[in-house]
Amino acid sequence: MTKLLSLIAIALSFTLSACNTVKGVGQDIQKAGEKIEGAAKK
Repeated sequence: MTKLLSLIAIALSFTLSACNTVKGVGQDIQKAGEKIEGAAKK
């Protein structure tokens, strides 16, 4: 569980620093969610 929370925090920090538009934020969050979901399935 701690590992998952760490991944979420890292993904969120990249998301917030990587894009400047609302549309871009949505896309970044979606990609981060997909990666977290993939990690959770392992």
